[in-house]
Amino acid sequence: MAQSDSVIIIPTYNEKENIRNIIGAVLSLEHSFDVLVVDDGSPDGTSDIVKSIMVEHPGRVYIIERSGKLGLGTAYIAGFKWALQQNYEYVFEMDADFSHNPADVPALYEACAKDGYDLSIGSRYVTGVNVVNWPMGRVLMSYFASKYVRMITGIPVYDTTAGFNCYRRKVLETINLDSIQFKGYAFQIEMKFTTYKCGFKIKEVPVIFVNRVLGESKMSGSIFSEAFFGVIKMKWDSLFKKYPKIS
Repeated sequence: MAQSDSVIIIPTYNEKENIRNIIGAVLSLEHSFDVLVVDDGSPDGTSDIVKSIMVEHPGRVYIIERSGKLGLGTAYIAGFKWALQQNYEYVFEMDADFSHNPADVPALYEACAKDGYDLSIGSRYVTGVNVVNWPMGRVLMSYFASKYVRMITGIPVYDTTAGFNCYRRKVLETINLDSIQFKGYAFQIEMKFTTYKCGFKIKEVPVIFVNRVLGESKMSGSIFSEAFFGVIKMKWDSLFKKYPKIS
């Protein structure tokens, strides 16, 4: 079987209720998308489930096992580096809990592969507020956090904290991945900001975000405080930083 041109990175910590179904949904898509799970030592046996799926679908599903909760950002950086080594052209970020609908993956793929964008974002806010089953306070916090980031940084993106993204290979090759400082959910902001500062083309694709049904959320107030204060520092630092440009 020829290798796919695309891999979907799914970071996990205690996702045994979701992981088999989310991988199955990805593998059932018409276009061939491979899956890389980056598991942070889940004590619930998530990695064992992934390994059994790997046997069922050889050459389509892979895993990186890490020895503890090391942060969302470092999980994706590890996945990015692996994907580059494996010569994938399109590298996706997606949650394990079905808050990101696998049926939307082809639209993100087409934005890059057919329409020529370098980063496509599964956006909750580009056409309004498309969030289902979140408490109103959390919706408002997320929405205004993105507006705040847009105001501070000047990046022309409505959903700056989105975790459902497709990067073209050349973006990840251009960015110095080891220089990305945020480890939590603000990692998503820094990656988009850096992509923008490097001169890459960004497209927001409208999606509907649905709150998880199974498993526990990993969100916390500290995530938003990291973003609030970290964004100011990131913008300030950018005034004195030379970003690599498209080669």
